[in-house]
Amino acid sequence: MKPFGWGLVGPGKIAHKFAEAVQRCEGMRLAAVTGRDLARATTFAARWALDRGPAQAAAGLDAMLADPAVDAIYVATPHAFHAEAVRRALEAGKPVLCEKPLVPDLASGMELVELARHNRVFLMEAVWTRYLPIYGVVARWLREGAIGRVRAIQSSFCFNLPFDAASRAYDPAQAGGALLDIGIYNLTMTRWAMQAATGACPALESFQARATLGPTGVDHRLSATLELAGGVVSQFICGFDTTADNGLRILGEEGSIVVPSQFWQATHARLRVANGAEFTEARPFRVNGFEYEIEDAVQLIRAGALESPTIPLDETLETLRWMDRIRAQVGVRYPFEAALEPA
Repeated sequence: MKPFGWGLVGPGKIAHKFAEAVQRCEGMRLAAVTGRDLARATTFAARWALDRGPAQAAAGLDAMLADPAVDAIYVATPHAFHAEAVRRALEAGKPVLCEKPLVPDLASGMELVELARHNRVFLMEAVWTRYLPIYGVVARWLREGAIGRVRAIQSSFCFNLPFDAASRAYDPAQAGGALLDIGIYNLTMTRWAMQAATGACPALESFQARATLGPTGVDHRLSATLELAGGVVSQFICGFDTTADNGLRILGEEGSIVVPSQFWQATHARLRVANGAEFTEARPFRVNGFEYEIEDAVQLIRAGALESPTIPLDETLETLRWMDRIRAQVGVRYPFEAALEPA
């Protein structure tokens, strides 16, 4: 079987992790790269060239979509530009793996999901954290009832990023802000934990969110308490203006599970049970952590699937719905949005 060819859109920082994983996984290769700057795309392609065949720097998205060597595309542009690249790929019949968040708002997400389903083309949001091997261990603990009924979830994702109004993180035209950039990890793993524990995430009944908005109008720091059906509480903080332990804690009636630091790229987890005993598990990456979601996408696409059971399209839409509601409450709105889900 010929290597599966990936086309990469947006050769920025996160794209290097994707390219490294692709080029070190069996049965696939980086086939083409495109972006706003052809010279940058050319440099990126040369950086990740291997003997499986050099990646081509495509002169634009249309050229990439017309390339028979490209079996699927990976979108890693700033959030605000995801929708255009994804839409054009779906219209061209090319399967898509798109960085999180799929799009900045629910309305745009619903349009893309409808298009993917209508055209019967694979579409998947790249939430790599859900695929990490250590979360297989955490899921097993939850399924086995090691901590009893889940009562609360706490998480933090904060780092200090100097303010630059033109940067992707702070520019509203690029859908900047802490919630969409990093808070999505807090939300998606809250939902994942409940799904692992009970089979489904309970409905969001109420919430209180607070945000520190900067000069450009996006959230530099955001914290929220979410009240889920059944009495489960999830609390999180995300921010570009502070530091935190960046851990994830799942608290149950009979114990707790702690992913102690950098939970979005974790390799360790700790279980404490009611009698005080502790157990620690480690699951290192084979490459850099991106390999697991990429391999899943390739397997699903080759099998003719239209979405991933690990991050199904309805799950992507529900996370967008939560983020719309939170942004409406704290007053973050992007200039390209027509409407927001009400708080």
